[in-house]
Amino acid sequence: MSNTEAVPAEVLCETGTDREGIELLEPRDVPLGGVRAMTVRRTLPQKRRSLIGAWCFLDHYGPDNVEATGGMRVARHPHTGLQTASWLFTGEIEHRDSAGFHALVRPGELNLMTAGRGISHSEFSTPDTTVLHGAQLWIALPDATRSVEPGFEHYRPEPVAGEGWELRVFLGELAGSSSPVKTHTALVGAEILLEPGTRLGLELDPAFEHGILLDTGDLGLDGREVATDHLAYLPTGRTGVVLEAGERAVRALLIGGEPLGEQIVMWWNFVGRSHEEVVAYRAAWQAEIGVGAPVPGAAEAYDDGAPVPRFGTFPPGEPAPWPAPALPTVRMRPRG
Repeated sequence: MSNTEAVPAEVLCETGTDREGIELLEPRDVPLGGVRAMTVRRTLPQKRRSLIGAWCFLDHYGPDNVEATGGMRVARHPHTGLQTASWLFTGEIEHRDSAGFHALVRPGELNLMTAGRGISHSEFSTPDTTVLHGAQLWIALPDATRSVEPGFEHYRPEPVAGEGWELRVFLGELAGSSSPVKTHTALVGAEILLEPGTRLGLELDPAFEHGILLDTGDLGLDGREVATDHLAYLPTGRTGVVLEAGERAVRALLIGGEPLGEQIVMWWNFVGRSHEEVVAYRAAWQAEIGVGAPVPGAAEAYDDGAPVPRFGTFPPGEPAPWPAPALPTVRMRPRG
């Protein structure tokens, strides 16, 4: 816990929301595939909250000893209806996708992949990586643009700094810095570094809801302590926030955006709008990689003009793609 002074009655806890509507979202550990899987800490989505703006997914991982775990070994898999935002603190990841993009994810650099109507990609930590540490985030695309053509953007933000603090704004605008990267809803994303004892006030867009993920250090948020690896949620209507580092330096991620105002169905790697649509995405993926029997009527569950194969093709010689898991035994309901 933080060493920053706080009134005990207003310390953020794991079981409720404080009087200003701030709540602390507790992470859960999720293995990222395989027997020697690298474990990630997932704070979005969860039962208490599915979205922060259009941000719909946040995995936080590391520092991970790649020699012990094998690092990130995520073979080709599909996505629909979202953008993936990769942000690293240490290490390096090789990205390859079916839209023809091949890139390296490095610390302090944003890689934003737009799945749109359908894409498949793989992510592997590079041979030179000894420690892997960072975050993987997803952004739900609004209904009006969720079937756009797949794409990819890379951006290295220049830091903005003051006495004891530094920011890197990779999406949207914050602290006088802005990102040129295109998003389909109003968003913000930034890395925040605070030296011990530093107090930083940030102006916020009151139309946005925000989340602040503490990666490391002792962090006070408006005088309340934030637990490491937890995501503090701030509702709309706030015009600012004060962040203060205690005895240990702080590294945190800030995300936010205008509430999406739409309900989504998110299952495995798909974002859709109905149970039937997600079932159809799964069936299309399984058919493309030659797994399982065709699902009657699956192709008629959507009509968005996607080409066939929906999830594109990969160069030969790549590791075998991941088949989709079994569908849930209950109907998937929209959330948001």
